[in-house]
Parts: sequence; structure tokens; C-alpha cells
Amino acid sequence: MILFCLPYAGGSETIYYKWKNYLHPSIQVVPIELKGRGKRFSEFFYESLEEAVDDIFENIKNKIVDDDFAIYGHSMGGLLAYELYYKIDELNLRKPKHIFFSGYKAPSIVRERENTYTLPNYDFMKKVMELGGTPEELMKNKELLEIFLPIIRSDFKILETYKYKERRNKIECDVSILNGKQDSINLEEILTWKNHVCRDFKVYNFEGNHFFINSNVENIASVINATLVCKNHTIRESCNGM
Repeated sequence: MILFCLPYAGGSETIYYKWKNYLHPSIQVVPIELKGRGKRFSEFFYESLEEAVDDIFENIKNKIVDDDFAIYGHSMGGLLAYELYYKIDELNLRKPKHIFFSGYKAPSIVRERENTYTLPNYDFMKKVMELGGTPEELMKNKELLEIFLPIIRSDFKILETYKYKERRNKIECDVSILNGKQDSINLEEILTWKNHVCRDFKVYNFEGNHFFINSNVENIASVINATLVCKNHTIRESCNGM
């Protein structure tokens, strides 16, 4: 079973590296690196969320032909996972066995239209810091800030210019919603995800704010293991015998 992992705004594939130490050996973790960061630092940023989804699809399309797979996306990664599912569905390709939507409210919920990404640097970073997850030291390190600022600003741009499109067909795979107990996302916004799904639907709450993902690696891995191991045909027999 392949687990494609999509990062939050400003994040890179490195946030998922240590997951390999906690996930079952049958689960192959494949973190997705987006343009403009990490090993893709020299590439131009996306102009839209749709462009990001197209790029992610190009990177995974050959891997999903023969192998079972699941998708995990946190915050911005959750929205990318949602749109990626429909990209795959529209092309009538093998669908994921499971999707983990983490730290993101249902996409159908009307959001206040913001243009945070157009703010001056100081005001913009102040907004970013309010979300948590970004170390204060970053604001004091001019060199690092010069690298990080264009990345996070670009990610906010594609999020804030995203236009939700209602689909008639619901998601045809099991779904898990993961949320931080101290996050600003409320229960109604979490449960609204159920309107988008026609299969099994579970909600998991973790201690922490919007970036609970960084302090709950073992707990999240336990959920993923319990969810995916018995979906993996290579060890289905042993699961049935438990």
C-alpha cells in the first residue's frame, strides 16, 4: 500500500520523513514535494490550486496504475487531496483505498474571502504566526525568512483564490477526518465532510492546535496502521486471522 502525503502551506516533503519509523512495513510512505521548495526549489510556484493538483497527479500517475494507494493531506494538503481525488475520478483511474483529511474543514463550507497573500511582509507573517506551527526564530532570521516567505505566500495565494465546485458524485472510498482539539475548526465544519462521502467515515481528535500533526506522529501513525494494514491485499490473510 502506497501512502501519498501532501504538505500544509509552507511545508515540504520533509515533514513526513519520520513517519516511516512508525508505520507498518507494508505501507510505503511517499511524501509529495511541491514546486518551489526542497529539491524543487528552482521551479516556479503554482498560479492556482488546480495547477498544483495537475502537477501532483503527473508525479503519481505511474504509481497508481498497479498498486493500491491512500492519500494523507494536512491543512492545504487536505484540499489538495480532495481535488486530487476528483482529478483521478474524472480520468476513470484506480481510486484510493482511503483518504485522510487532516486539519481542514469541509471544502463546501463558505469561507470569508481573504487576500492575506497580498499583505506587506510583516503583516503577512504576523497572520501566519497566528496560525501556530511557525517558529518565532524564523521571523528573526533574515536569510531563512527570505527563503520561506515566497513559499508560504504562494501557498496562501492558491488557497485564497480557490473556488469550490460542487460535484454530484461523492467520494467513493473510506475517509478519516483528523483534527486538533484546540484548532479553530468546529464540530459542524468537521462533520460536514460527511456530505462529501458515500462510504465509511470516521473522525479522530488529537491534542494540539492546527499543527497537531507535528506533535502526534505516533498517534497518527497508529490510526493509519489500524486503517490501512487490513486494506493491503499482501497481508489481508493475517488481518482476517486476528
